[in-house]
Amino acid sequence: MGSTEAGKVLLGLAFIIGLILLYFLPAIIAGRRRNPDEKQIMILNVFLGWTFVGWVIALIWAYKEHPKK
Repeated sequence: MGSTEAGKVLLGLAFIIGLILLYFLPAIIAGRRRNPDEKQIMILNVFLGWTFVGWVIALIWAYKEHPKK
């Protein structure tokens, strides 16, 4: 495998990892913000994140303010 082919493989791998991180962005944000609905957001993200509407709803829910305890 030449260096050009290896570079293409690494670029493809980085692209796939980036897409996976983008897909799970609502769940990651919910976890970082310690959202009390973090598990529900993750479930929504996993099962409906493939639809654009489900992903946007999960993202909005992740950013939604929650009362402090």
